[in-house]
Amino acid sequence: MNFDFKRMVKFEHNVGTKEKQYRLYAGAVVAGLSVFMGNIVLLVIGMVLIATGFSGWCPVYSGLNKNTCESTGNGPDSTGSGSE
Repeated sequence: MNFDFKRMVKFEHNVGTKEKQYRLYAGAVVAGLSVFMGNIVLLVIGMVLIATGFSGWCPVYSGLNKNTCESTGNGPDSTGSGSE
């Protein structure tokens, strides 16, 4: 398993909708905890989770060639006729 640094800088959506929600909620909780605990590391982790949740792109997923986006097959690129 190799980590591809060149692929890491490509900004392709690779975080699915459910995972976006999980990242946003977890980031908010971690950032909130950092305020009460006074821990900068928790604040940075929370901000990273919130940023990747909003953008839908995770550089680590890009480097590992991982994608959690769901493909429903209902988009304009689907091969179905669409008029059923």
